Amino acid sequence: MFVVRRSQHNPILSPTLEHAWEMASTNPCAILKDGKVHLLYRAIGRPDPMLSPPTAISTIGHATSEHGVHFENRKQFVAPSEEWDKYGCEDPRTTLFEGKYYTFYTAISQIPFRASGIKIGCAVSDDFERVVEKHAVTTFNSKAMTLFPERINGKVVAALTAHPDEPPQKFAIAEADRVEDFWCAPLAATPLTERTDFWDEWHKNIDAHSLPITRSGDDFVEVGAPPVKTKDGWLLIYSYIKNYFRGAERTFSVEALLLDMSDPMKIIGRTKWPIMVPEEPYELFGMVSNVIFPTGALVRDNRLDIYYGAADTVCARASLSLPQLLASIQEETRSVITRYEKNPIITPEPSHSWESRSTMNAAAIEIDSSIYILYRAMSEDNTSTIGLAISDNGFIVKERLPNPIYEPRADFEQKHGSSTGNSGCEDPRIVRLGDTLYMTYTAYDGAAPPRVAITSISVSDFLTRKFDRWKMPALATPDNVDDKDACVVPSSKSGEYFFFHRVNRRICVDIIDDLSMKKRVNRCIEIMGPRHGTWEEEKIGINGVPIKTKAGLLVFYHGIASDHHYRWGAALLDPNNPNIILGRTAEPIFEPEERYEIEGEVKNVVFSNGEVLRGDTIFIYYGGGDKVLNVATCSLKRILEILSPACLDGHHEAH
Repeated sequence: MFVVRRSQHNPILSPTLEHAWEMASTNPCAILKDGKVHLLYRAIGRPDPMLSPPTAISTIGHATSEHGVHFENRKQFVAPSEEWDKYGCEDPRTTLFEGKYYTFYTAISQIPFRASGIKIGCAVSDDFERVVEKHAVTTFNSKAMTLFPERINGKVVAALTAHPDEPPQKFAIAEADRVEDFWCAPLAATPLTERTDFWDEWHKNIDAHSLPITRSGDDFVEVGAPPVKTKDGWLLIYSYIKNYFRGAERTFSVEALLLDMSDPMKIIGRTKWPIMVPEEPYELFGMVSNVIFPTGALVRDNRLDIYYGAADTVCARASLSLPQLLASIQEETRSVITRYEKNPIITPEPSHSWESRSTMNAAAIEIDSSIYILYRAMSEDNTSTIGLAISDNGFIVKERLPNPIYEPRADFEQKHGSSTGNSGCEDPRIVRLGDTLYMTYTAYDGAAPPRVAITSISVSDFLTRKFDRWKMPALATPDNVDDKDACVVPSSKSGEYFFFHRVNRRICVDIIDDLSMKKRVNRCIEIMGPRHGTWEEEKIGINGVPIKTKAGLLVFYHGIASDHHYRWGAALLDPNNPNIILGRTAEPIFEPEERYEIEGEVKNVVFSNGEVLRGDTIFIYYGGGDKVLNVATCSLKRILEILSPACLDGHHEAH
C-alpha cells in the first residue's frame, strides 16, 4: 500500500507564449545529469496553415531544473528534419546508455495521421547541447520505445509499444547485440538491408516478445517511463487506458510493472489497481481532457518521482515511496489489517425477532476499559434497530443484551414504504463529547431518501442502561438529499464541530456549532470523491469516527467499484482543515475475502462504522455480507507510515 502526492507546484511546466512551438508542453521525461534534472518534453506548436489540413507539429523541448519542479532555459532539442518524422516528434523517452543519451520518440511521417505513418525515431546526444545522430527505428506501426539503462545478459534491451493504431497492440521487449541493430535507416558504411533484417525477424515472432499486460482486448497499454533499476527488479511505470478500442469513455491511468532483473520477459508482479487517475483540474481540463500520461521516472533515495503529461497540455510530477510501491507490487503489504481468526463475533439470533435476520455494521466506543459495540440489527421485515454487546479484550463478546437499546421513534424512520422494505435506524456512529454520547445514524422510512439523524444520551445513563433516556432524534440533513455515513468530530475551535457525511457519492464535511440541529446541515464541502477507473469509482463514504493522531485525522473509508465489491481505503486529513488531504491510499487496504464477507444478504460487502484505538492497536468492527459482525485489527503506527512515509515528509520542494 502506498500514497501518491502530486507536487504542490504542479503544473511544473506549462505552455509559453514566447515560443510558437509551445502551444502545449506535455509528456515529459526527466533524467539526471551533473546534479540537474533535464526535462525532455513534447512541445505542440500552433497549427500550420500551410498544411492541408492545418496541423499542429510536435517537437521535443529541453529544460533544466535544480530540484525537478521549476524548469528554465527552454529550447527546442529535436525537430522534424527527415521524411520519416517530417510531421512531428512526440513523447520522448531518454536513457543514458554506455555514455550517450538516447531519446526515442514517436515519429510522424504522414498527415492526416494514420498507422503507416506512426513509427519510432531516435535522437542521440552526448550532452543535450545538440543532436549528433538521428535514426528511424521501426519498420511497422509503433510508438513509445525506451532503452533499459544497462545491458542484460550482454544484450541491449528495449521496451516498445507495437501496433498501437492497428490492433492487436503489443507491449513488447526487443533485445539486440548493439544499439545500432535497432536502426532501420542506413548508415554510411552499412546497407539498408542489414538494418531492416533485425525488425523483420523480430516481428515474425512478435507474440513471443510480448508481455501479457492488458486485462481486456478493448484496453490499451503503452510503454511509459524508461525502466528504473531497483533491488527487486526492473520497475516500469506505464500508461493503462481502459476502453481505448471500444468507443466507450476512455479512462487514462498510471500503473507499474516489475520485471525480473536478468530476464525482462518474466513478470514478477504488477499493481492491481491504478497508481493515479485524472483528479486535478490541470488533468481534467486541457487540449484533451481527463488524461494523465507517464513518460518519466526518477529515484531520489527512497522516493520515486513520476513525471507525466496532464490533459495533453502541461507537465506535472507526483511522488511516492519506492519501497512501499515495490512491496505492494509483490503483495507484501496487503495484510496490514488482520481479521480475528474466530470471526464472526456476532451473528443473528433466531429467538430475538428484532435481530433474527442480520447483525452487522457497528459503532464502537471504549468507556472505563470496556468496549461497547452498538450494532445494527434487522428483523425479518427489514426493520433496523440498534443492539448492544460488550467486550473487555475487543474480540470476545462477554455480554449481549437481549433487547435493542435504540429503536425507531420518529416518523422519519417509521416504515412508510413496502411492509417488508428497509426502514429504521441504520449504521450508527458514536462519539463522546464531555459527559455526553452523541450518536449519528441513517434514518430511513423506505420512501424518502436516506437522511442523517442525531441523538444523545449522558454517559451515566448509558452505563446504567437507562436507554429510555436517549433524546428524541433530530434530522441533521435535508429531506430531498441522499445523505448518510455521518459523524461529529470536535474541531480545534471551542464550540465548533466538523460534521462528516456522504452526499450521494462523495465524502463531505460541514462546520456546525449546534448539535441540536435546529438548523440542518445544508452544504457539501467535498473532501474526497470517487476516483474513476479505480476500486472506488462508484461511491465512497467514511467508516467510523475519524481518529485524532499527532499526524492528523485518520479516516478509514469504504469505496465501491464497478464490480459492486466494497473495499476500504485510508486517508490522513489536516486536523484544522479536513478538506486538505495529507495522504490517501492509492490501493484498497481491505476487501472481501472470507466466506462471511463474500456471502450473505448482500455479497462481497465489508462495511465498518466503528473503530476503537487501544495503544497502537486499532480495533475495527465491520459487517460482512450485510449479515454478521466481525472484528479486525491494524497498527496505528503502520497505517501512519503508509499514509505519511518519511521519504515524502522529509522532502520540501524549493519555491
